[in-house]
Amino acid sequence: MMEDLFKERKEKLNLFKALLPKTKEAPKPAQNNVPEGLYTKCPNCQRDMLSQQMKANLYVCPECGCHMRVTAWDRIEMLVDPDSFREIRPKLRTKNALGFPGYNQKLYHLEKATGLNDAVITGLARIDGHRVVLGVMDCRFMMGSMGSVVGEKITRAIEYATRKGLPVIMFCASGGARMQEGIISLMQMSKTSNAVARHNAAGLLYISYLTDPTTGGVSASFGSLGDITLAEPKALIGFAGPRVIEQTIKQKLPEGFQQAEFQQQQGFVDQVVERKHMKSTIALLIKLHAKEVR
Repeated sequence: MMEDLFKERKEKLNLFKALLPKTKEAPKPAQNNVPEGLYTKCPNCQRDMLSQQMKANLYVCPECGCHMRVTAWDRIEMLVDPDSFREIRPKLRTKNALGFPGYNQKLYHLEKATGLNDAVITGLARIDGHRVVLGVMDCRFMMGSMGSVVGEKITRAIEYATRKGLPVIMFCASGGARMQEGIISLMQMSKTSNAVARHNAAGLLYISYLTDPTTGGVSASFGSLGDITLAEPKALIGFAGPRVIEQTIKQKLPEGFQQAEFQQQQGFVDQVVERKHMKSTIALLIKLHAKEVR
């Protein structure tokens, strides 16, 4: 009896549904067909701009003037004379000397993602016709942290410049020492600083160009030892971060503390240079400090 009652109600319900007007299905959201990498977003003002236009503007936002972080190869392309760059020691790779868990896998994935062997590229180049030894750090590789290979490549590049009587231009971008290498990483501070000291004793020019960010062991070693120290606008420059310092000293830091402009006011940076003037400024400094050829 109950089964017949349920069957009758089900038939009536199906008949009622059939009499209802048909409703259109909600349109599916349109798929985003914009190719990946077509646009670049400014990290400061969030403006979207065609990547090609942003590259033509040297990765400086035309809206707010933000100097975006750039890759080492982009920096080299902006700075050196065409086809003049020749890399020094391109095949040096990091070894996991301390057996730090997961370090080998991290290095492998970063090499695949960035195309770099480590966080710095060093080489010979010409800038406006002047021969130089150039070092450019890339914070995509473990935030530009300084490990054994970074320290070794920078040291060898500076030593080569000393032997050949060439100026050194070093672009710094680093979060500090590499914790996976422990004391081996910290040793690179002394090694690179000694190389700079020998270069200086030979009467040769060393320009340190600080970009965002330059912190930790790099800022406390070769980053702060330039005969002339330049910096990009708004670059974070310091040893520990502002938040760590505030928590340590229990005081509110001044506005813009550790930015390039503040560091220039304090005498730590000689000049803040916009990226569009980067090549011309470096070329002029090299020309002014070049040794007379007798």
